Amino acid sequence: MDTSARPGRTKVERSTLLRAAADIFFEQGYAATSIDAIIERAGGSKRNIYSEFGNKEGLFTAIVTEHLEKALSALAMEDVESRDLRGTLTAFGRQLLDVLLSPALIGVYRTVVIENARFPELVQKFYNHGPGRASARLAEVLEEAQRRGEIQVVDCAQAADHFSGMIRGNLHLQVVLGLRPPPEDMEAQAIVDSAVEIFIGGVWNRGAG
Repeated sequence: MDTSARPGRTKVERSTLLRAAADIFFEQGYAATSIDAIIERAGGSKRNIYSEFGNKEGLFTAIVTEHLEKALSALAMEDVESRDLRGTLTAFGRQLLDVLLSPALIGVYRTVVIENARFPELVQKFYNHGPGRASARLAEVLEEAQRRGEIQVVDCAQAADHFSGMIRGNLHLQVVLGLRPPPEDMEAQAIVDSAVEIFIGGVWNRGAG
């Protein structure tokens, strides 16, 4: 009898499961990772995992999606409407940086780099649910600012990619390679503030307002 299966998995338990899965995907590789290994480390049961995520690929996708939601929350329509563009970019940039440098997403990023040749569809899902989705939503925010006359006419999709790239910078690569730990709060905020200042200087419509 599977006594470990429990209805109503709490948010903390789900977070623990996703973190354990991200760690094992990186340690063992996606192909070699088994659901049993994830359960052994995080607890729970196969019934929990299959009912909640469908399969191993669903679990992998959930790691990316759930972390990205934290960054995208800064681009929720009601929040965007209540802030100016600088405030929106600052909130989004900070959330994005925190997500990109979280242990789970660092593990996932390392995994997709390793597994890209064997599992191209998995890598595509990582991009679609992660970096691609973030840039697409930011592009929508920039297009709305452009319609309001707040920023100059620019290629909003390209500008969104540029901003995301500025937030990642070499810092993300340094953390991925293990050359340094993630930044403390003050350093992270300084990185975001600098990126926002440079970006705003490039797109701001000085004739507006």
